[in-house]
Amino acid sequence: MRTFACFTICLAATFSGTFASLDAAPPQEVLDAENARIAAVEKATRSAVCVFAGAAGGGSGVLISKDGYAVTNYHVADPAGSFMKCSLSDGQLYDAVIVGIDPVGDVALIKLQGRDDFPAAEIGDSDQVEVGDWCFAIGNPFLLATDMQPTVTWGMVSGVGRYQYPSGTLIEYTDCIQTDASINPGNSGGPLFNRDGQVIGINGRISIEKRGRVNVGVGYAISMNQVMNFLGYLKSGRVVDHATLGATVSTDSEGEVIVTNILDTSDAYRRGLRYGDELVSFGSKPVTTVNGFKNALGIYPRGWRVPVGFFRGGERHDIIVRLAGVHSREELLAKIQKSVAPPSPDGSQPEDHHEEETKPVSDELKKLFQARSGYANYHFNLEQRERTWQAWKRGDDSSADVWKVAGQLADGDAAQIELSPQKVTASVAGRDSTIEIEGDLTSKLEPVGSGGLLLALHAWQRLQLQGPEKFGEVSYLGTAPLDSIDERFDVLVGLYDAIETRFYFAPQTGDLVAMEMFPEADSDPCELRFQEYDDFEGVRLPTKIIIRRGDQIYNILHGLKWTLSSSEPKDAA
Repeated sequence: MRTFACFTICLAATFSGTFASLDAAPPQEVLDAENARIAAVEKATRSAVCVFAGAAGGGSGVLISKDGYAVTNYHVADPAGSFMKCSLSDGQLYDAVIVGIDPVGDVALIKLQGRDDFPAAEIGDSDQVEVGDWCFAIGNPFLLATDMQPTVTWGMVSGVGRYQYPSGTLIEYTDCIQTDASINPGNSGGPLFNRDGQVIGINGRISIEKRGRVNVGVGYAISMNQVMNFLGYLKSGRVVDHATLGATVSTDSEGEVIVTNILDTSDAYRRGLRYGDELVSFGSKPVTTVNGFKNALGIYPRGWRVPVGFFRGGERHDIIVRLAGVHSREELLAKIQKSVAPPSPDGSQPEDHHEEETKPVSDELKKLFQARSGYANYHFNLEQRERTWQAWKRGDDSSADVWKVAGQLADGDAAQIELSPQKVTASVAGRDSTIEIEGDLTSKLEPVGSGGLLLALHAWQRLQLQGPEKFGEVSYLGTAPLDSIDERFDVLVGLYDAIETRFYFAPQTGDLVAMEMFPEADSDPCELRFQEYDDFEGVRLPTKIIIRRGDQIYNILHGLKWTLSSSEPKDAA
């Protein structure tokens, strides 16, 4: 009896201690972590977008600016057409219009209407993401958000720098983030956030069971740094292409990444890259494997200039290479007519519902769309072109179309140039050059070795005097770097008499900082860098111009003094 009583007392004491521990408050650090997680999710949820496309289904997206720009997947936006409906967690339904598409990278840019104070997500640096980081996805899986409240799933980063092959489609996922946060059909296009509520990726692909389209814990997000590289191009309203180096690589027996083929028409070849060179860096990333090279290459648009490092004979070389496009314009447009991105690597294709439903579109919304070949929405190209043009600080409008300038070359020799609509003349270091602005301009590349300095100056003056509507054909390209990959400029592209020109504007000041003139394809342009602006008779003009061709400086004009006059005689009083 005494033994039983003792056992009863001990058992009661044990359970009493257990219940007491269950009643104890959790540690403060646990509560703090929970509150931080709730706050991050609450902040992030406000920027999450649920995309509804009627019979075409829908998906997810994320707001990236207060004026309504939002990112989603191409395979979400394409079936929806030019217009769609979107909801936010505020319970409101908003009209949205397509802006630009990147069918290779599976990214689309849309713009929500109705506000100028949308809750934009904070952009994170996806290059800083590490395996083991906490993360969470927000979206509209299985289109459950009929109450306009998105779904949140929590997990961790399972892998970084993942490369996903096209799987028979146009889509190629490079440098993507792998996560075990639950991502299902309908999450496509939605944001992947880090633990602080910063968006680090756009969810796109999932690995699924063969028995049904259900996530098995392996999802892939397009890195946000890739999206931001393409953002300027997407805002141009274009159908955007990815880049190629113009060379192929493979791994040799020692594990080095070696150039195995290179086009002699590529910029990489002109800059000095050759067969057999060891590639060690591309853009901002080291290259140690072939997949690593594909990841580094895949995050850049065509036309960008990026640093490339390679070894030859034990010596390192660093060059800046202008990247070509993966596809020709016609090839890319033809491919997107046949291909919509699959939501998973198994190759399954979503149904095409383009013609199943005609959604009513208001007249105001229709004004935000303009069809044109090569563009997802030409309206936004015109909008960005006008913004860039108006921001250019040209000074007063002037009818003076004869510009005379005198200055010095780098070696101190005198230089004089006269620009007019009919011809350009120059006296540089005692040598005279003249080009008439008529006939085939592509062959008028004086002075010799400059790549067409006089023609480039004429194109520059023509744009400044006549504007984008009369220059020829002028469009907004997007944002692109010059010397540093981290500094981007607004770029206008001008086509005039078979000559392509590119004008680079500093977004902070609106100043024209550089231009390139390409007299023919697959050749180095004549490049002008405009510096040290001053006011001349009310017009802002540079007092220093650096002339480059390829990776060499042809010469420098400095101490420039401009005199402006009109070729048309003034009417008598």
